[in-house]
Amino acid sequence: MTKTITRRTSFALAGAALASPAATAARAQQTGLPDKALKILVGFPAGGGTDVMARFLAEPLKQRTGRNVLIDNKSGASGTIAVEALKNSAPDGTTIAYVPSATIVQKLTMASVPFDPMTDITPITLAGTVQTAFCVSPTIGVNTLPEYIAWLKRNPTRHSFGTTALGSFTHFFGVMAGREFGIPLEPVPYRGAAPLVADLQGGHIAAGCGGITDFLEHHRAGKVKVIFTSGLKPTTSAPEIPTATQLGYPKLNILGWYVFFAPARTPPALIDAWGNELRTVLKMPEVDKKLTDLGLDVETSTPAEFTQRMTTDLARWKTIIDEIGYKPAQ
Repeated sequence: MTKTITRRTSFALAGAALASPAATAARAQQTGLPDKALKILVGFPAGGGTDVMARFLAEPLKQRTGRNVLIDNKSGASGTIAVEALKNSAPDGTTIAYVPSATIVQKLTMASVPFDPMTDITPITLAGTVQTAFCVSPTIGVNTLPEYIAWLKRNPTRHSFGTTALGSFTHFFGVMAGREFGIPLEPVPYRGAAPLVADLQGGHIAAGCGGITDFLEHHRAGKVKVIFTSGLKPTTSAPEIPTATQLGYPKLNILGWYVFFAPARTPPALIDAWGNELRTVLKMPEVDKKLTDLGLDVETSTPAEFTQRMTTDLARWKTIIDEIGYKPAQ
């Protein structure tokens, strides 16, 4: 996603977050966070959906805490480089990471992933859930799933789809869709959403799969056409886009998520301090609306609640991966 946050938008949000410099100074003494610059690691390039959301959240966090909040893009390997950096960061409350489930699921699909999400990092709070979007190129003249299936039958040499992260659910969802349609679909890996959107817009590939946060603005601009998503019900940001479940494919029901993590061994008091600030910011009406517009259905949690959710989801995802027959890369 390439939508950026303007200075005017940031300052408007900052004004909503706090009423005065005096209030900022008072809050800075009350947060329980370290009295130094704070850093949020992002495992994807600037301008993508994850980065845009993290940068948007950084401004009200800065205003609430009185600390400088920096975004550090450590992109590569579907986000695992950033999580490894978090794992190796000091557990002193200065560094956290904004991480999608597409990165965490790599632990099930790549033997060499350099972290264990259950032991090497600690959840702070869920930020929200996100659906996977299946989109098509506007050049193929398809607007609905039935039209796409008919198009596939007429074009047997174009049964491929681009994925923003090989070995994640932006890959598996496309494969699962092909199995449900009875038309095998072949994944083609891309280095993120931007090059995939460019190829879809140009007609170089017929279809693509990725988080709706990466495609929604491009869908609205006519660069791609999202024809269905992976939720049980339509995402709040785009109620007009049907889900695969609504279209008669209930097995294609998978929700991803975005979570804030800290290094393992971070003291509980610092986890609580971060959680209090993040949950407060995420519940601000202006923040909720912006994130919803970007495709995230905002939802928060305690660390224990999210740990239970991650445990359950990883077990389900492993079953799905085994059913597909995908073998972890070495």
